[in-house]
Amino acid sequence: MTTQTLGELPAGCRERLLAHYGRSVQEWLEAAPRLLAEAAERWSLSLKSYHDVGHASAVAVATAPGGSPLILKAWVDPDRYRHETTALRAWAGGPTANVLKAADDLSVAALELVGGKPGGADRPAQAAQTVAAAIHRLHALGRRRPEPGVPSLTDFLQEIVMPRIRQRAQGLDLGSHEELVREAFQGLTGLQQVPARTTVLHADLYAENVLFDARQRPRLIDPHPVEGDAVFDWAFWSVYYDLERGMADRLATAARISRIPVPEITPWCRALALDGLLYYMEIRDPAEPKIAAVLASLMAFGSGRGR
Repeated sequence: MTTQTLGELPAGCRERLLAHYGRSVQEWLEAAPRLLAEAAERWSLSLKSYHDVGHASAVAVATAPGGSPLILKAWVDPDRYRHETTALRAWAGGPTANVLKAADDLSVAALELVGGKPGGADRPAQAAQTVAAAIHRLHALGRRRPEPGVPSLTDFLQEIVMPRIRQRAQGLDLGSHEELVREAFQGLTGLQQVPARTTVLHADLYAENVLFDARQRPRLIDPHPVEGDAVFDWAFWSVYYDLERGMADRLATAARISRIPVPEITPWCRALALDGLLYYMEIRDPAEPKIAAVLASLMAFGSGRGR
């Protein structure tokens, strides 16, 4: 009997995965509906519909035999599947989406559906304090250390982030951003990790990766986890949670809750903003002026040219 699928992946999902992984992902795109269907059959789940989100996976809504909804997620990269499920298990019971089932051979997992619907419950107007508290709790859980398999922040920085910053800074036409990029680049040597703050980091704290449950509590989903200094997550959240507003307030909140001084978080903010600016320039993302403004404000911060 042929396993029933939801049919071809949504166009948006296919486009994002092709942009992220290149043409080599084409075969996986064709196989993904079958992978999701096979996992659903294995766990006696009923597939309902696709949820068209994400840049590294295909996501579907399903229901358990009792009728409760959940998320089925299929990853393109088996390593990323292992890293993410390892981190989610390290944070089990915390402010995230719990892993309900996992199929290592398929790189598919069944996850808790936050807020009872795709995308979570309605987002509260003011949530920075509760999100910061959730990040702090996630870090506390992560210090229990997961099983081997989560990459280190040191390796991530040395093997991926720093090389791509150098390559883009040297290869792109920086135009009006040249002085800003050169100045920010000089500060990259000042990044220092404190071993006592080592934990499992979410490392992808965009607003779209923070959902809210029915009680308006934040849940941090879709991590790109690494193990390292908590300062990285606080800097990422300060910069990228909202590129248009609130960075200074988030930075102050991060320092207060984490007890990491602002001057220690700020260099990481600058490095992350520089990485983002160069990436947005390379792909001609319309958010380029926003991240450039963020980086400029960070360079002015503490230098006597800004607040």
